[in-house]
Amino acid sequence: MQWSDAFLVLLLAALVVILFQYVRLARKNRRLHQLADEANRLRHEAAATEQRNRQLKQEMTSNIAHELKTPVSSIRGYLEILLGPHPVDAERRQHYLERSYQQTLRLSDLIQDVSLIGKLEESADLFPLESCDLHLIAHEAIADLAPTPSHTVSLLLPSPMPIVGNRELLYSIFRNLVENALTHAGSAATITIEPYKPNSSTPNQYYIHFYDTGCGVPDEALPRLFDRFVRLDNSRSRRSGGTGLGLSIVKHAVHFHGGQIIAKNRVGGGLEFYFSLSAAPHTNNKPQHTLST
Repeated sequence: MQWSDAFLVLLLAALVVILFQYVRLARKNRRLHQLADEANRLRHEAAATEQRNRQLKQEMTSNIAHELKTPVSSIRGYLEILLGPHPVDAERRQHYLERSYQQTLRLSDLIQDVSLIGKLEESADLFPLESCDLHLIAHEAIADLAPTPSHTVSLLLPSPMPIVGNRELLYSIFRNLVENALTHAGSAATITIEPYKPNSSTPNQYYIHFYDTGCGVPDEALPRLFDRFVRLDNSRSRRSGGTGLGLSIVKHAVHFHGGQIIAKNRVGGGLEFYFSLSAAPHTNNKPQHTLST
């Protein structure tokens, strides 16, 4: 082989090596660009999430201030009358004191509900888990609300219905659902709590159907039903003393127990909820399956 041929071979080999290194560098560069794009996307998503959380906190703070204003103003007004320079007869004094007491109860409920939601969102791991009977918890929630004779509440869940969960949150699910139905379904409505079998199920899951025979809600309001401080009938909710947080607490409590919840207007009248709860211990408050009805 002449030296020119050897030089040509070496040159070709060098070109192959250079081309190979160029391809490797191009791939690395493309990968670096992909990683940079992914990092930018994640950074933008984190910024958007942070902004959304900030907006939610601002909205909640504004809503809380608004909700506090009415009872505080009422209590202040009653006390100003009682402490004013003009005498108040015994009957009016008793009326003002009773009204003030009712407003303090409303304040107490609001503070408790706000605290519960905040704890669920920021410190869910602080809720202890224990063995409970879901049937007994639902029965206790119904008994504590003492439905009037005009309301019929049928609890058809099996007994016992063992579950490992947080008793306070499980109680809040049934209490808030029953209280919401008693307040808004109408004086002659019936309420039913029963198990159901979905089209597809997950092991160690309970599936519960809660419904009333009342008037339901406007279809366009269903997507906002679990939002905080949502009142579909503002004046009626205020007269009933509701905090506007009950169904939001229900949703958070269901998610804490590895489940999902959906609301529908019931065929024939009324509002119905389908929700699931994990019977086994869990370590997060994320829904672990898809709920189907």
